[in-house]
Amino acid sequence: MTLSIENRAALDFVLMLRRRWADTLYPRLCAQYEARFGDAMSGSPQLLATRVHDLAGYAGFAWLERGSQKMLWRAAKDAIESRNDGAGAVIRASTVEASTLELDPELDLPDWYTDWDIHLQPGGVWSSTVAADVYELGAKLVMQGDNDDYRFHRLFLETAIPPRQYRRIVDLGCGFGKSTWLLKKAYPRAEVVGVDFSEPCLRLAVRRANAQGLAIRFRQADAADTRLEAGTASLLTATMLVHELPLEVLSKLFEETARLLEPGGLLRILDFQFTGEPLRDLAMREHGLRNNEPFMPPMMAADTVGMARAVGLRNVRWTAFDERTAGRMPALHWPRRTEWHFPWAVLEAEKPV
Repeated sequence: MTLSIENRAALDFVLMLRRRWADTLYPRLCAQYEARFGDAMSGSPQLLATRVHDLAGYAGFAWLERGSQKMLWRAAKDAIESRNDGAGAVIRASTVEASTLELDPELDLPDWYTDWDIHLQPGGVWSSTVAADVYELGAKLVMQGDNDDYRFHRLFLETAIPPRQYRRIVDLGCGFGKSTWLLKKAYPRAEVVGVDFSEPCLRLAVRRANAQGLAIRFRQADAADTRLEAGTASLLTATMLVHELPLEVLSKLFEETARLLEPGGLLRILDFQFTGEPLRDLAMREHGLRNNEPFMPPMMAADTVGMARAVGLRNVRWTAFDERTAGRMPALHWPRRTEWHFPWAVLEAEKPV
């Protein structure tokens, strides 16, 4: 995709704002708290929130988080609508159809999925033909430009998924395929299936997979009710999915993973967990509210390990994930960092033999 100078400047400006929000405003807010309250971090989350909200830097911090997110999607949408599609059309026309797309015209998208513009993307990722293209471009800026080559997903694959022979891999909530393509490249002999609600995302996933010569089966379905054959998945993955599910759906998702996995099959989920740092965890709870992700704080507070164990999975645990270089960490402890960052974590589980 060729971007105009104006579109690229708008995207770069938003990226700069998001980086300064993370590496300047957040540390400044923490410093203001320490100067006023010292190390007084005890008490209820409500007390901590009251103290933080009264700090001089809080209003700007909160506004810029939501404001820059709105700017991000505006800039991404403008760029997509004004793009030069010539090169892309040639690529799509010249590739061999390798992947398959299974759409479900009878699928009713649930209200919890359609009522919220998740991530503040207008119309969500499902409501228009260009929604997936906008999401693909905007997703890179959401990660502050550090995931242009899908480095997070590569680290997840390389450090959190044991190398072995997998017969069938199912990628739940695959979106436009950024995690699914990597799985197929790493395990070319495996049957790889990507599952998602969004028809626009799945169509884009097929285009991108075909351009890379990857044979992947993309299926429009509920990740908590895939209607795939029971006991046939050697590996189930989900990246950035579970924090977007209501708790009642999340419990059904774990039931579905237990149903799909073959004996000895593995479950690996990349998402978020609280760090134990009160200010960072407060910022994460409020991130869910400011970015139209209402199910994120409840998920992070829920006993997801207990949910997985309740459906018969074993060796269940969360481990920290450092998205910079290390990837999966040996325990639920993150390296000390001053800037704001997503507290990435990996949920690991397996089905008993």
